[in-house]
Amino acid sequence: MSESVPERGSASLSGRSPSAGEVQRRRTGWRSFLTPGWVITAVVAVLFAYVAFTVLAPWQLGKNRDTHEFNDRLRAGLEADPVPAAEVLPGDGASAGEKSEWTRVELQGRFLADDEVLLRNRPVDGQPAYHALTPFRLDDGLTVLVNRGWAHPVDGTAAPSIPAAVSTPVTVTGFVRMSEAPPNNPPMTADGRLQVYSMNTAMVGDAVDVDLAADYVQLDEASVPVADPGGELSARELPNLDAGPYLSYGLQWIAFGVMVPLGLAYFVWAEVRERRRRRDEVAATGAGEVHGAPGASDATDVPEAPATRSRASKLEDRYGGTRTRFHEKRNARDQDRF
Repeated sequence: MSESVPERGSASLSGRSPSAGEVQRRRTGWRSFLTPGWVITAVVAVLFAYVAFTVLAPWQLGKNRDTHEFNDRLRAGLEADPVPAAEVLPGDGASAGEKSEWTRVELQGRFLADDEVLLRNRPVDGQPAYHALTPFRLDDGLTVLVNRGWAHPVDGTAAPSIPAAVSTPVTVTGFVRMSEAPPNNPPMTADGRLQVYSMNTAMVGDAVDVDLAADYVQLDEASVPVADPGGELSARELPNLDAGPYLSYGLQWIAFGVMVPLGLAYFVWAEVRERRRRRDEVAATGAGEVHGAPGASDATDVPEAPATRSRASKLEDRYGGTRTRFHEKRNARDQDRF
């Protein structure tokens, strides 16, 4: 008795799942980019562009805007003539606000020399320095903290011997400055002087028991000798009118936010172009083998595709021949047995 065994399909014969190459061939268009590598790259590029446009660039451009506003206020204070302090500083002692900072004002009254404190560990040009902070009572009754100037320490870090401010009525000019944040360390007494770590008017007022205005005044270069006849103090230098690199940094982040998505788009386009080129080469090679070889009109002479020859080679290695020869040998064994 002889019974032929029907030939099974190649997929059912091997029992294997489709290879990566077969899956890639079935993916066309944009679906071919739905791979972990491309998806992760696209997500990273989009996130970077979002952060560059919404966080990094506005951060640098905002600093550039603040710097320009600061320079404008300082320039106006340097160019304008001093105005009476009562026109800038509120009578109730509240802060004049950021827009009034660096306004040049004129103070008429007298210093409260007995209530002076020293600002310690405030460097000037990279060198340690002590600043003399002295309350100044205006003729209208408001008391303002005044930075009279600075001096280097002596004997390493010890406070210098700064002469007391003049106690007679005097007129001085300076720049309105906003109070600094309170420090972590409380006031201390060292070298026989009460010392603080910040030009915080509320803290200084509590330390000397004087009701001070919220803002303080930094004396200009012309008024420091008036408040310090001994000539021990130096005027604080004014900040530089420099816009800084913030504008260029902001533009760079904008450029990066544009270039990263454009770079991703370029790589996608290059990948699509390369795949088309390979597909065209494979099509051209196949057409040349079919139409250019001798006897191309005979269907049996058409060469197998590379993938087909590869499967046939695997079957030959596994079963000693092609799939058809394998079935012929099995049928022959069945006939001998029955």
